[in-house]
Amino acid sequence: MSFSAEYMREVAQIAEKIDVAKIDQMIDLLVQVKQSGGRLFILGVGGSAGNASHAVNDFRKLVGIETYAPTDNVSELTARTNDEGFETIFSGFLSISKLNSNDCLLILSVGGGDVERGISKNLCAAIDFAKSRNSKVIGIVGREGGYTHKNADICLVIPPINLSAITPHSEAFQAIVWHLMVSHPKLKSNATKW
Repeated sequence: MSFSAEYMREVAQIAEKIDVAKIDQMIDLLVQVKQSGGRLFILGVGGSAGNASHAVNDFRKLVGIETYAPTDNVSELTARTNDEGFETIFSGFLSISKLNSNDCLLILSVGGGDVERGISKNLCAAIDFAKSRNSKVIGIVGREGGYTHKNADICLVIPPINLSAITPHSEAFQAIVWHLMVSHPKLKSNATKW
């Protein structure tokens, strides 16, 4: 089987095995956020930061939830990194935003963060900050056992079909899942152009 055929076979297997009940739980939680006038903060680093930026557009435009990705503000991001360190880029942003119990974090991450190993400690700090403010935390990750998986209110793990392709499959399925969410009749308020 060619690499391309194998990759697409893995995509089909992931789609078949994904936990749709968890997606529905996240949608129900986001309905509550929307109804309460809460805000959604989408956090990711690397490729997941790019996904966060795209998802912000969709949740704002199609769903009508006030939504932000701290990584979209490169000036604040780099100032916080320079002055305070990369670990606090999200928690500092959330503090200034007066994160509260009506709000929700959506963590997009392959590993979900790991304090002990020093991986995505900024996501871990943001989750801790959200919990201190009684905010909800949901996540879409590619591995069990990471900080997001252990500490989120609801965490969807993209089924790890091929361990050498966890990153591309996880980041691709982040997009599939958030597009499902913004298209869901419980959340969608505005039609797409096409």
